[in-house]
Amino acid sequence: MRVYVFMVLFLSSLVQYGQSISGRVQSEDKEFLPFAAVTLNRAQDSSLVKAVITDENGNFVIRNIPGSKYLLNISNIGYKDYQLEILFDGNSLELGTLVLEFSAENLDEVTVVADKPMIQVQADKTIFNVENTINATGTSAFELLRKAPGVIVGNNGGIIVEGKLGVQIFIDNKLSVLQGEDLINYLESLQATDIEAIEIITQPSSKYDAAGNAGIINIKLKKDKSLGTNGTVTGGLTVGDFGRYNSSINFNTRGKKGNFYGTYSNRFGKSTNFLNLLRTQAGTSFGARTRSIYDRNSNNVKLGYDLYANKKSTFGAIFDGNFNNGYGINNSRTPIRAIGASQNDSVLIANNRTSNLSYNLNGNLNYRFTDTLGVSLNVDLDYGKYNSDRNAFQPNVYFNGNETQVIRELITRQETPIDIDIVTLKADYEQNLLKGVVGVGFKLSYVNTFNIFNFFNIENNQEVLDVNQSNEFSYDERINAAYFNYNAKWKKWNLQFGLRMENTISDGNLESMQANQDSRVKRNYTNFFPSGGLTYQLSPKNQFALTYSKRIQRPNYASLNPFEYKIDELSSSKGNPFLQPQYTDNLKLSHTHNYRLTTSLSYSYISDFFARVTVAEGDTRNFLTTLNVADQEIINLGISYPKNIKDWWNVYFSLNAYVSNYKANSPEFLPVKQETLSFYIQNTFTLPKGLRMEVSGWYSSPSVWGGTYQTASLGSLNLAFQKKFFQERLTSRLSFNDILYTIPWRGTTQFGDLFIDGSGGSDSRQVAFSLTYDFGRKEIKNARSRKTGLEDEKDRIQD
Repeated sequence: MRVYVFMVLFLSSLVQYGQSISGRVQSEDKEFLPFAAVTLNRAQDSSLVKAVITDENGNFVIRNIPGSKYLLNISNIGYKDYQLEILFDGNSLELGTLVLEFSAENLDEVTVVADKPMIQVQADKTIFNVENTINATGTSAFELLRKAPGVIVGNNGGIIVEGKLGVQIFIDNKLSVLQGEDLINYLESLQATDIEAIEIITQPSSKYDAAGNAGIINIKLKKDKSLGTNGTVTGGLTVGDFGRYNSSINFNTRGKKGNFYGTYSNRFGKSTNFLNLLRTQAGTSFGARTRSIYDRNSNNVKLGYDLYANKKSTFGAIFDGNFNNGYGINNSRTPIRAIGASQNDSVLIANNRTSNLSYNLNGNLNYRFTDTLGVSLNVDLDYGKYNSDRNAFQPNVYFNGNETQVIRELITRQETPIDIDIVTLKADYEQNLLKGVVGVGFKLSYVNTFNIFNFFNIENNQEVLDVNQSNEFSYDERINAAYFNYNAKWKKWNLQFGLRMENTISDGNLESMQANQDSRVKRNYTNFFPSGGLTYQLSPKNQFALTYSKRIQRPNYASLNPFEYKIDELSSSKGNPFLQPQYTDNLKLSHTHNYRLTTSLSYSYISDFFARVTVAEGDTRNFLTTLNVADQEIINLGISYPKNIKDWWNVYFSLNAYVSNYKANSPEFLPVKQETLSFYIQNTFTLPKGLRMEVSGWYSSPSVWGGTYQTASLGSLNLAFQKKFFQERLTSRLSFNDILYTIPWRGTTQFGDLFIDGSGGSDSRQVAFSLTYDFGRKEIKNARSRKTGLEDEKDRIQD
């Protein structure tokens, strides 16, 4: 009975309008306009009284308004602003139909005064506004990428956008220095509560580095908006198999001559992983099962200062650092038997222990000039330093089939320190030209990486350096780039085109006691990368866009090192000094209806695809390497749509359906063709007493990873709650992630006569709780977001 009374009172409150002003907004061609911004201001001093958004049918209602004289303002993208003076007597007023005039010239000048939608689709990118989703609670930036529209995270942490690997990760418009495991560790230490938005740019213009087959993902951190000094403090706890803790603080203070800002975040705690690989090779099966526990301590810091020299010139400096200390326990058991046999011939036990201490430091000096005539100049000078010290203790013990007797053992230790230095200088210039904007610029970069691999055999507790399995690898690379870009509008048309030239000079040198024909590889090559787009505004509700770009994905530095790294006695990995860059041609047609429903059809062709293959070595051993053994062809259909079902219920839906076809360039590579469907859906409910709830989930049907692994379907169901206190300064969030535990993967691969059936996952089923407190004032100009010059080079670092 109590529940029934509550529901009656709740539903009644939804239809009680009280003293209200209502109306309907439509265009000149008599189409109703949804999501137009309607504001009511006092006529006396223009102060804001209320702001609302029209519904799907163009209706709006402004409730609980006292009698007075007001100005009603309506704005919508693609239309002239509408204003109406109202003398309101306190009784409900129906304004009828209000007509907006179309204005193609002002498409980029309308500002909607309302909360940002969770998803914004623009001509050149899709924006996932993380701060408006409570399901991000307790998750890291890496976990959050699974929820971004059009993004899939593969079983090894690889990020796939519209069916393509090779995306570049930017943090605040600056490319990350990290890749591989170090990039994953950093993104896991970056908390979702510190992220404002994720931008997915699938067709970057010539202004950007040409690197990245799948484009760019730009993670924008929160920046305070209050005048004076303000910021945010967050603390959180995530419980999976173990508890993990995180905290962060960011601040911003602005004066008349400058702006000082900074952030600090950390992550402490353990996580678990499992990996099962059943390998069949030369009539023998190897059933490796590994259970891992990782204990990580990660810290991130960023400080920046902007000096306003005058109204046109700004000087800036940025420093950021990432520090990691980790320890891993990897217990592996591999039964070995003939295929079809009922008993094991032997069992390999490898209980490895690893430790890693790493840091990444980056400094940037920048200058920006802008004037009122459309002239702008940006100059950036960057230096980056990356260092990693890794140690791995690797005992390999062979037992007989019933594990009662040791047959033999091989105990080793490996040291793998890495040093990388990066220097870049870039400049970008823009000015108005022929009713459009022309941009030109250049970038010079130099990278030096030095890798040491020391291999020790341990006998009778004594370490002996094995000079035949140790090496040093150095790699120098220079990239000289220049570009131009032009953007112009004419009536309902918008044209953008550009060309980027990049010259690459590289020198890889391996020094070891072994004779190796791959010890020195030099390259010097030049590429041209055209890009362009044509946008047409058919009507206020319909926009079409056709875009094209050519991209390159260069090998990361470690993958070029030809020496072997032992994973265990039977498995190793090694680089490929002859690995060629892979090139991608992207063509995309998209349509946006009502600035909400977006559909796109894209085609991509990748030549010399980076296939991650496992190669048989003799009858018992295998090694993992990267080869250019295939070309990849992708056709992708994308649909995204945010929908307001009720005042208290909002839905967002994103779908990608693509066909991926791998065409073999090597007789050992089996051609693969796979149709994949992936989608993400989120429901947001506004409940009584200021409580918000989100129910979300994502799903990916069977797909192909790395050109070789055919993986089964996977997905996740998530639930989250949010409540604010103390005048909305304190926010509490509670979330439940991967409730059904469906994120773990399973897949198969074959290369030549070697076949692997694998599965793996982590403690992805989690409960998380966080508290965030906002301090300071609320009216500050944003800290200036700066894209620096450490771009493509920094993203290719991998341990």
